[in-house]
Amino acid sequence: MDGHFLAIDWGTTNRRVYSIDAGGAVIETERDDRGVLAIAPGGFDAEAAGIRARFGDVPMLCAGMVGSKRGWHEIPYVPAPADFAAIARGTRWIEGQRAAIVPGVCRLDDSRADVMRGEEVQFLGALEAGLVPDGAMLCQPGTHCKWARVAGGRLVDFTTTMTGELFALLKQHSLLADLLDGDVGPNDGFLAGVRQAQGQDLLSLLFSVRAARLLGSLPLEQSASFTSGLLIGSDVRARLTDPAEPVHVLADAHLGGLYRCAIEELGGSAILVDSHAAFVAGITRIWREL
Repeated sequence: MDGHFLAIDWGTTNRRVYSIDAGGAVIETERDDRGVLAIAPGGFDAEAAGIRARFGDVPMLCAGMVGSKRGWHEIPYVPAPADFAAIARGTRWIEGQRAAIVPGVCRLDDSRADVMRGEEVQFLGALEAGLVPDGAMLCQPGTHCKWARVAGGRLVDFTTTMTGELFALLKQHSLLADLLDGDVGPNDGFLAGVRQAQGQDLLSLLFSVRAARLLGSLPLEQSASFTSGLLIGSDVRARLTDPAEPVHVLADAHLGGLYRCAIEELGGSAILVDSHAAFVAGITRIWREL
C-alpha cells in the first residue's frame, strides 16, 4: 500500500503515534502512557477514534502488544526466520476500522520457545534503513531485553531475557528492596557488579548484596547500581560470545548507556542505534508490502 498512514508503536505501558506521509517522512509524532494495560477491555475502538481525531482520518498500522490477548485483537505470530514479506502476510486488518496489526514473531524448537511483539519492526527496520550492517547482532534493553540477529533481510534468531523485570521485582518485593532506592548509573558500583557477574553464580551474588551492606563493604548509594550491574553483566556475558563483534543497541541514552558500559567493560564494543528511526523504517516497509 501507499499514501499517508498512522503508525502506532503500542506497547504494554506506553504508546507512540507517528503520522507518516506517502514518502515515508514523519510529519508528527506523539508519545503517551496509553499502553495496552491502560485501555479497558472493549475500549480500543474509541482509542483509535481519538487518535484519528488528533492526527487525521487515515489508515492505521499498529505493532506491539496491541496484537496480544490483552490488546485490541490477538494476531498469530509468524515463525522466525522472518522477513518483511512474511510479516506483511501475517498482518491482519480489523474489520470496520481501516486499521491493521503486525503479527509479531515466534521461535519454537527442542531447546526453547520465545516470542516478541513490536521489536521485530525495529530490528528489521534498522537493517532496512542501513543503521546496522547485514548479519548484525542487536540488543534492545527493557523490561524484557531482546537480543537478535538479522541477516539477508530476515530476523534470523532471537533471545529474550527478563533482566529489567528481575530488577523491578527485586526493587519492589525482595529482601533487597530497601537497598535499591538509589539512582542507577554507569558508576564504579555498576562496573563492579558487571565484573563480579562474570563466571559466578548470579543467585548467590544477589544475596551477597545484602550481606555486603550488613558487613559494611558496599556503600548504600552504590547498592542499586551494583545490583543492576550484576543483572546486566550476567545478561551480556551470556550473549557476548565474540567480543570482536559490535553489539548494536536500540535504546534511550540512559539504558543504552548502561548496556554499552557493560559490553565495553567485558571487552566488547557497542553502537547505539536510533530506535525511533528503525521503527519508522520498518513499519513503512511493512505498510508498502501490504
